[in-house]
Amino acid sequence: MLAHKLAAHLGSSVVRTTPAAGGDINDVQRVQLEDGRVVLVKTQRAALPGLFSDEARGLSWLAQARALRVPSVILACEADELGPACLVLEWIERGARARDYAEQLGVGLAKLHRTGAACFGLDHDNYLASLRQENRPAARWADFYAERRIGSLTERAAERGELPQAVRKRIEQLLKQIPGLVGPDEPPARLHGDLWSGNVLCDSAGAPVLIDPAVYGGHRELDLAMMRLFGGFSDAVFSAYDEAFPLSPGHAERVPLYQLYPLLAHVNLFGSAYLPQLTHCIAHWV
Repeated sequence: MLAHKLAAHLGSSVVRTTPAAGGDINDVQRVQLEDGRVVLVKTQRAALPGLFSDEARGLSWLAQARALRVPSVILACEADELGPACLVLEWIERGARARDYAEQLGVGLAKLHRTGAACFGLDHDNYLASLRQENRPAARWADFYAERRIGSLTERAAERGELPQAVRKRIEQLLKQIPGLVGPDEPPARLHGDLWSGNVLCDSAGAPVLIDPAVYGGHRELDLAMMRLFGGFSDAVFSAYDEAFPLSPGHAERVPLYQLYPLLAHVNLFGSAYLPQLTHCIAHWV
């Protein structure tokens, strides 16, 4: 049914499909069309309404900044009588990193963040992996981070039985301190929102490409903190970023604060294996 749906929407029949790297919640294929085009096609393993339309909107929002390459969106549609929900993107041919790859990534990310956003939040909710991400705007970043990010995922993890009561109480204590911890006031940055190394590709020209976003307007240090959480980015990337868009004083001390959100997301997604890292971050304050 997928081949029939693609042919109907793209105006060309499918010649060949090959599995491609994808992730935990989607099946991903490299699809060659009869007219010579090659595209990447995602289909869902689990029914998550609006997942692909949200991803398409996020990619387009990042592309508006003209800062770093993102895949062009060709089609995003829900399941219907023609076939399953799917997202069709341009195929990114991979290559070796250019000599200035780290500088391109750091400077490009700085430009993306500088482009900014209309508010802390977004005009619609979206997904972080398979987690529904609440983006209802807030006037202050401290309120948004405490309520829409840390508080929201803390409640969800507790309800799922993934968060011990003692850890939950420590997070609640930390939430009271958030206004004094988030750093100097900054305008909302245009965030990728899920910036680990697996969501940055290298194209055939040796340049970085951003994929799989979970976008919203927020504090730029959150993207940078997540980049440091699981590794995969060189010091040269952060140096290029800081030269292009210097960070506010005390940013190094705030890294654990901004790693709380992705760690809470991992607790919700993958369970208690991430509790030691989470409690280590919390221990900086409570």
